Amino acid sequence: MEYEFELRFKIPADSSDIERVVERLGEAACDDALIGIGQPGRIALKFTREAKSAKQAIVSALEDVKRAIPAAKLIEAGPDFVGLTDVAELLGVSRQNVRKLMLTHAASFPAPVHEGSAAIWHLEPVLQWLRSKGGYNISEPQIDVAHISMQINLIKAVERLELRMQREVRSLLV
Repeated sequence: MEYEFELRFKIPADSSDIERVVERLGEAACDDALIGIGQPGRIALKFTREAKSAKQAIVSALEDVKRAIPAAKLIEAGPDFVGLTDVAELLGVSRQNVRKLMLTHAASFPAPVHEGSAAIWHLEPVLQWLRSKGGYNISEPQIDVAHISMQINLIKAVERLELRMQREVRSLLV
């Protein structure tokens, strides 16, 4: 099966020879990715990878990038963090349509992970919710990729937590 996802990395300052970085990525089996190099010290790879599962596709891509650029630090796996515009683009509808859907079903629509002038959601619960409503063309691979991307990003976030703080707060969140 084919899976589409994006991995964004911070790369070391000694990676200034971007042509060599791109060459190393190709040698490390990342030739199934479009490479974005717009911001110095950052690299984004948009993969279309064949694999038996979304997990296998994303984990193998992470391994390939680390083999090519050992000091690369993952910033984010995606698609995961989305706003209403991102959801609208994915569904092929207007942002206003998604906003109306969210407001009409405020009690059951997934809670955002950040709420402010712009709200941000994890994509996977939104896709699951939309699929439960019916009428939207959401594929299993889309949900699988969003799920694995969210899991990777959550693991990254948890690694930054102090163990004592985890224990103190965990019981309050249930």
